Amino acid sequence: MNECVHQILPCLNDRAMILRSLLTYIVSFMCIFNQPHLTKFFSSSLYRQFLSWYTLSQNASMSAEDTNLPLYPLWVRCDMSDPAGTTWFGAETVCVGTKVTGVKLYSITSKGSTADKRSLTTLEELKQEHKKRHHPSSVFQFSSSFASLLFGSTVVENTTIESQSSVTVDFKWSHVESILETPPLSSTATLNIKIASGDMRSPMFEMYRELEFLQTLADGLRTGETEWMEPLESTSAVNLTKAYLEGMKTPEKTSKLKSETETPIFNSFLERGDLDFVEQLWVRMRKSVTSYQDIGDCLKLVIDALRYGDIKPWIHRDSSSSLSKLILQSYHQQIEHVSLTGVTPVNMLLEMGLDKMRKDYINYLIGEELTTLNHLVSFTLTEVDLQEQVIRLRKLHHLLEIIVTCSTFLGLPYDRLFLLTQLCLQHYRTSPYDEEHEFKLQIKPALISHFYQKEHPILWGVEVSSGHGPREVRTSLHLSDRPLVDHVIFETDYPNDTVNGDSEDPAFFSTMAYCSLVNFA
Repeated sequence: MNECVHQILPCLNDRAMILRSLLTYIVSFMCIFNQPHLTKFFSSSLYRQFLSWYTLSQNASMSAEDTNLPLYPLWVRCDMSDPAGTTWFGAETVCVGTKVTGVKLYSITSKGSTADKRSLTTLEELKQEHKKRHHPSSVFQFSSSFASLLFGSTVVENTTIESQSSVTVDFKWSHVESILETPPLSSTATLNIKIASGDMRSPMFEMYRELEFLQTLADGLRTGETEWMEPLESTSAVNLTKAYLEGMKTPEKTSKLKSETETPIFNSFLERGDLDFVEQLWVRMRKSVTSYQDIGDCLKLVIDALRYGDIKPWIHRDSSSSLSKLILQSYHQQIEHVSLTGVTPVNMLLEMGLDKMRKDYINYLIGEELTTLNHLVSFTLTEVDLQEQVIRLRKLHHLLEIIVTCSTFLGLPYDRLFLLTQLCLQHYRTSPYDEEHEFKLQIKPALISHFYQKEHPILWGVEVSSGHGPREVRTSLHLSDRPLVDHVIFETDYPNDTVNGDSEDPAFFSTMAYCSLVNFA
């Protein structure tokens, strides 16, 4: 590697040659860096030389050529071997129109965690660091940011329970007075919402389990293999169906099926009191079937009861499942023959579940006045195939997971929930299902002040800036409960238990970002 460097240095007498040498070096560097045995990063001194070539190659005065094409921004990782603990170096061109007029050079330094606030960089020290790299007469501006975890992982008896869901809030404000100060109510606040389905703390958990069974049926149709879920009822599906049909013949003996897993908070959100015959049959079957045979046997019992006139069930007018159509036919004693072979029973049960769950979601969203039926049309179409209907239903479920989480755990008011609903609907009309997507929502800090004012930040930052436009330069300090760089292992003996603010004296990792501007004459 050193031989390669020495071979390039004598060539640095012309801008074009510098550029060619730099590109050659990049290729050599990448070839070496991508070797699987390489585990140690290069030193910061080598990278400084690398960035010098980048700067020289962009200086038009170094060559008689008229062309001055800007290079892409360059970032290289360092091993913290220098006294400053540098983890990154970077460079990018500054352009006026199409002409390169300068280069911005960046360096990122990092320190391990400490709980000693006296050892943290002060605002005055940050300002002096900025002055070292920029004109002392520049007008300085301070701004700060604060990020707090409002919902996500929790700590129970000193054990962190990880969660795939998270709701964080980012604050931004000016007129910073001290390191780690709490955001004022005048700051701007943005919620970052990423919710994963299946969180047992969610009021939507029972609906999630119902959706999972429906997904199991859809996957079985698509792949030909089904991994049946553990039944929630000890009574077999066939016996439950027989008892339900007997109850239909003698209504005074009918008893509503209750699941031991239902919770009051879930009932208050989504349980409907107007479940029709098909929906109640779905509830029983989805908690008890464990095979294709179960599905076929249960549906045969129902269809025979309809054909012989043993039951006269009522259904919703807009029901669209195959079984609902058979019930409508039974009103006129004209039931068509249905062959319960192959995938037909599974298709019929899947249709029943889709019909029921769509009504659940629509009932909540419209009942809470969060949207209108017209805005839900694309999610409730039955003309598309069953697999696509399941995907669209999952989107609606994810939307409700987000809304219910923000309503239950954060107590957001109606106007914010309404706006969030519109954001989610707009996103999912054109985007695929994605639980990793982060929705952003502007709110007033006062709405969540009781959360963040008693919590430690997961990230606190302050920056001082000067200049304007492409010549603006910044120096910043970031304090975080976890390292902001992932290619260096930090040595620290201090336990960091700040996930939910349980530590009275939290420890923070410190990261400084410096920027220098090199102007070309």
